[in-house]
Amino acid sequence: MSGDTVDEAHAGPDGSSAGPGGSASPEERRARRAAAWNGARRRLSEGLPAGTIAGRLARLAEEGAAAYDLERGPDLYGDGIVADLEERTAALLGAEAAAFFPTGTMAQQVALRCWAGRTGSPVVALHPLSHPERHERGALTHVSGVRTVHPTGAPRPPTAEEVRELDEPFGTLLLELPLRDAGFVLPTWDELTETVAAARERDAVVHFDGARLWECTAHFGRTLPEIADLADSVYVSFYKSLGGLSGAALAGPEDFVEEARAWRHRYGGQLFQQWPAALAALVGLERELPRLPEYAAHAKAVAGALREGLAEAGVPWFRVHPEEPHTHQFQVWLPYDAEVLTEAAVRQAEEDGTVLFRAWREPGPPGLAMTEVTVAAPGLAWGPGDVREALSAFLARVRPD
Repeated sequence: MSGDTVDEAHAGPDGSSAGPGGSASPEERRARRAAAWNGARRRLSEGLPAGTIAGRLARLAEEGAAAYDLERGPDLYGDGIVADLEERTAALLGAEAAAFFPTGTMAQQVALRCWAGRTGSPVVALHPLSHPERHERGALTHVSGVRTVHPTGAPRPPTAEEVRELDEPFGTLLLELPLRDAGFVLPTWDELTETVAAARERDAVVHFDGARLWECTAHFGRTLPEIADLADSVYVSFYKSLGGLSGAALAGPEDFVEEARAWRHRYGGQLFQQWPAALAALVGLERELPRLPEYAAHAKAVAGALREGLAEAGVPWFRVHPEEPHTHQFQVWLPYDAEVLTEAAVRQAEEDGTVLFRAWREPGPPGLAMTEVTVAAPGLAWGPGDVREALSAFLARVRPD
């Protein structure tokens, strides 16, 4: 989806930072946004999950038939289709083994807890913008007993020098690839290998927060196994970028994954049946994974057309970040209130049937708003002219004068 859950997950608690305003309740505003964006004819990526449960089950069965033998029985406590998904994931990443988890939050807590026990250090070095630090309510500390330190506060991945010079000892270095809240940014391949080497020099293990690792291959010019091989363990998501229902996997050495399975059980992740999530993940690996490099390449064209269109429109200040996206996702910043921009996006969807942007928020000073743009299969049909035309119509609703 465009924004990749920023529509709801990053709105304020009352929805005010991403709602169309007025006297409508937060629930009514969210319903209006979802109806507008899902009902639009043209969009850069899929919208929020929509339709009836019956319709979604029918679609899962239809798409799943091409990815798995649906005549087989459902899973029980992680066997069957879940075990098959784990094997497929391990093979894709070139890892010895992989374990399925109901959430990425649980998977990473378990990974870092395991490494804390193995290294003898409960300290994890990670970026302050990383997901465990910003979006998990302090779970690493409160639930897993892990303490965190930050190699840098700059809105980019940490460098090898910063890892070497960190003034506290640590047992694990966590690298989020890409660093979503900094703009889905990635280091270069050489920078990544140097940073990993710097951690090894300090006798630390390396864990990749790879929720979106699937779409990094084009930027690095390396295969998934080559990327994953740099780390001691890797977490990947099955719904971000792959369009699954939910779920994640933790991959690494066989003995590490076996220990992770034990902690998964203790954390409540040994579910009775998980076949819908596992089947949706296999569909995503079959359908979406091969197309991610194409999405990333087209995102560069979309970002370029946005930069050109904003400059031509005379917007007093704007930023497309990164200027050339590292993946198929990037940020757009504009000098207007988030509520005004979100209302313009909703109206454009309702009136024109076009979704260029979705929800906006104000992570910095008031009056300076940001949205996340995702380019996926529907966006491949958008040429530069289509992007500029949609942008012009959007700005006309922001600046009616």
